[in-house]
Amino acid sequence: MREFREGERALLFDAKGRKYLVTLAEGGEFHTHAGVVPHALLIGAAEGVTVRSTAGARYTAVRPTLAEFVLKMPRGAQVIYPKDLGPLLLLADIFPGCRVLEAGVGSGAMSMTLLRAGAHVAGYELRGDFAARARTNVGAFLGPEALDRYRVEERDVYDGVDEVDLDRVVLDLPEPWRVVKHAESALRNGGILVSYLPTVGQVAQLHEELVGSAFTLAQTVEILQRSWHVEGQSVRPDHRMVGHTGFLTSARLVRG
Repeated sequence: MREFREGERALLFDAKGRKYLVTLAEGGEFHTHAGVVPHALLIGAAEGVTVRSTAGARYTAVRPTLAEFVLKMPRGAQVIYPKDLGPLLLLADIFPGCRVLEAGVGSGAMSMTLLRAGAHVAGYELRGDFAARARTNVGAFLGPEALDRYRVEERDVYDGVDEVDLDRVVLDLPEPWRVVKHAESALRNGGILVSYLPTVGQVAQLHEELVGSAFTLAQTVEILQRSWHVEGQSVRPDHRMVGHTGFLTSARLVRG
C-alpha cells in the first residue's frame, strides 16, 4: 500500500463521519476544536492509518475520491455536484482519447471528471482567476499527466470556437443556445453536445435553438439523490435529500 507523501492530499474523517481535506506538508498541522494532528503522523504512513490529536480525538486518513475532492477542494465558482457528474459522463459518452471542448470550466470539477475518464480537454473560461484555479485543482488531484491533456484559454465561447473535429462539447454556461451554431461547426458528425443548466426556462430556450439546428435526439434529465438511514432495524429514507441542482441536456449532431 502506498504511503502518504509530502504535498499529497489526505482525507481525514472522525468517529462521526465528518471529513477534512488536508494537504500534507513538512512541519504542518491540522487544527480543529478537538486538538491538533501533526502532519508528521501521516507522512510516511500507509493509507487507512488512524492517528490521535493532541486532545485524544481519533482520525482515520485515506486518499480522497474524486467526489470527495470536488466537494472539499478550493473553489470560486459553484461546482457541478458529483450526483450530476457521473450521469454527465454517460450522456456525453466520454471515452479514452475523446476530444472535448468544455466551456465554463469554473473550479475544474467537470474538467477533472473528463480527464479522469481519459479525455483530452480544451477549456474556454471567461475569468482568468477561475481558469487558474481549475488548472491548480486538476494538477493537485490528477497530477502532471492530466495537465498534459488539459488546455484552458481565457476567452468567451459565445464569440466562437477554434477547435474542429471535436468528439464532444460540454457546456456549463447561462446561455448555451448561443453556442449551438459554433458547436455545429466544431463537432464531427455524430458528436454530442451536453449542457448543464439550473432553470427550466433556460432548458426550454436551449431546446428551441436545437430544434432549428443539425442536432437531433435532444433529451433533458434531472438527477435526484436520496440517501437512506440504516441503523440496526431502523431502515428508512433520510429526512433530507440532495434534490434539484441542475438539468442535463444532451443532443447528437447529424448532418444531412
